[in-house]
Amino acid sequence: MNKKLLCFCVSVLIVVITSGQSFSSPDGQFKLNFKVEREGIPFYSLHYKDKQVLKDSKLGFILKPSMSYFSEFKVEAVEQSSFNESWKPVWGPNREVVNHYNEMLVHLVQNKTGWKLDIRFRLFDDGLGFRYEFPVQPELRHFTINNELTSFNLGKDYKAFWIPADYDTNEFPVTTSKLSEISKLIDDVRKESLAAKAPSKDLAVQTPLMLKSQDGLYINIHEAALVNFAAMTLNVDENNFILSSALTPDKNGDKGFIQTGSVSPWRTMIISSDAKKILSSNLIVNLNEPSRIKDTSWIKPTKYIGVWWEYFTGGGSTWAYSDNQDIRIGETDYRTLKPNGRHGANTKHVKEYIDFAAENGFDAVLVEGWNEGWEDNQAYRKERIYSFTKAYPDFDVKELHDYAKSKKVKIIMHHETTSSVVDYERQLKESFQFMKDNGYDAVKTGYVGPMIPRSEHHDSQWMVNHYKYVTETAAQYHIMVNSHEAVRPTGLHRTFPNWIAQESARGTEFESFNGNRPDHTTILPFTRLIGGPMDYTPGIFEGDLSTYGNNKAQLSTTLTKQLALYVTMYSPLQMAADLIQNYKKYPDAFQFIKDVAVDWDASYILEAEPGDYITIARKARNKNEWFVGSITDENPREATVDVSFLPKGEKFEAVIYRDGKNASWNHNPKSYEISKQIINSGSKLKIKVAPGGGFAISIKPLK
Repeated sequence: MNKKLLCFCVSVLIVVITSGQSFSSPDGQFKLNFKVEREGIPFYSLHYKDKQVLKDSKLGFILKPSMSYFSEFKVEAVEQSSFNESWKPVWGPNREVVNHYNEMLVHLVQNKTGWKLDIRFRLFDDGLGFRYEFPVQPELRHFTINNELTSFNLGKDYKAFWIPADYDTNEFPVTTSKLSEISKLIDDVRKESLAAKAPSKDLAVQTPLMLKSQDGLYINIHEAALVNFAAMTLNVDENNFILSSALTPDKNGDKGFIQTGSVSPWRTMIISSDAKKILSSNLIVNLNEPSRIKDTSWIKPTKYIGVWWEYFTGGGSTWAYSDNQDIRIGETDYRTLKPNGRHGANTKHVKEYIDFAAENGFDAVLVEGWNEGWEDNQAYRKERIYSFTKAYPDFDVKELHDYAKSKKVKIIMHHETTSSVVDYERQLKESFQFMKDNGYDAVKTGYVGPMIPRSEHHDSQWMVNHYKYVTETAAQYHIMVNSHEAVRPTGLHRTFPNWIAQESARGTEFESFNGNRPDHTTILPFTRLIGGPMDYTPGIFEGDLSTYGNNKAQLSTTLTKQLALYVTMYSPLQMAADLIQNYKKYPDAFQFIKDVAVDWDASYILEAEPGDYITIARKARNKNEWFVGSITDENPREATVDVSFLPKGEKFEAVIYRDGKNASWNHNPKSYEISKQIINSGSKLKIKVAPGGGFAISIKPLK
């Protein structure tokens, strides 16, 4: 259970005489100005260290069909307050989180209509969060959003790390360019992507959006606490360098159905002149509500392996039991079908993974393709695709449950919906009860493909509510959720800590399509992971997929960079994704994966530059053990590891897993060296990193 350790709150009501108001962050480095002018339009601007970060930026909405909810406002009152607390997350990169901010709540009323709108601003020492609040009022009860007008008037041509706005996917490669160059690049990026499904027609990019100015200011723009609202993308005005909110619509163009008494998500900006502070920010989670789950003892950070990667390697394994595509769920007797002989999720094979997990200290085994329906998984054409309670004939649910239990290993359930969401909701409670009856306490959900209902997109308001509904329902059954192809996270894992991970970006599976570049994982912590942990599925040792057959793909990393990802790509759910046989080939390197923690007392960002390199150290939860991960892009470098975070006066043994002298991601990726070194808190390690490479270090007290 989350516990408040410190709380101090002061609230002051200010009677407004003029429309201009300002307030500062607790450390005084941020200052926000708010005003109403130009026909009653609300604007805000922001300064950081006496430099203007945002020029006057518009606020408000256009309601359907074309009614102004952005003009003719006057300020009714302003309240200012301060808040300071420390709280303990159920799991996370740090045992304790400080939540300290100053707040300004502006009450607006429209002159002609009498409509009211509140805007709540919070300034932290690392940035800004603000949201719209729609008071219950007799003049306005329900409305439909036509457009949100929130803008971020940067006024400069920032370097941007971006992916195109797309209503149905986040699985694009990240492009690095100036804001002014996006228009000439965006169409090509969409065409080249294997993920493009339903792109926005606007010149828009997704959040989290990472920016860097020429004078070294780092800005991250995202949203927090996305509940009952469409996900936000950002339109780009390349001439004036203004970003503006573009909400994901349904296919009728409606961008949200709102009832007064509700609030919008927070619009967020994390800002610093030091890239390391972007990665260490807790602004997003602090803008989310505390855990709604009182008893969280059943929520466990997990390290797992699985019947998964073999489906991507080209080695012949399949999700489907039969090659017969003339399947009707509920009417087909699978025992009468001819097995294809390549079905991966069979009892004998799964037992091999359970044995390996038990022998090497893993908590769980993910099994994909266990259930009926994989022969014809085209949800957009068929509403009923899978059964989530009926296993294929060669997957013995009870036998595997008993076997896994005897080995003290859990099996992770897989629910691929192929985006037949209506059917999934029909089966949801029955499916979760089936899980509990058979010993499953975690599920990986999937949403590949176009939606059913056909009027919705993956990131629309309706689907945002669906993901939350699945997570809340799962909590009733004490089930943890790892969602793939879902809307990008916005810190809701604080409120629902059983939402233990998400994908929502290009993970390791895209390596099997040659789909990731060496700089990919040096950018994701600054973009996708700002909103929450990612199930990236690292740990691939055999990077040449032609080893298995016809797949000519090659990983964009060295072997030891794969080890480093367990530290740099934070998640309380970490998979050793490679085939068992490859871990047996390299047992000395595999030792790091066996040792590395998945839950932490403290995290230290040692080096960071988006798109170039990251070095992070973390202390294992409730242990005197530390782990370090460092990664680079396609360029070699020398990293500096300052271990001053170690307790003073003690000696430690550092086991260093580094690239070999001639290693590189594209020529000699499996070349590595392992060495041991005695260190203390005054040590500084200089370690060379190969192109596309990385290193990992485990640090334990010297015996």
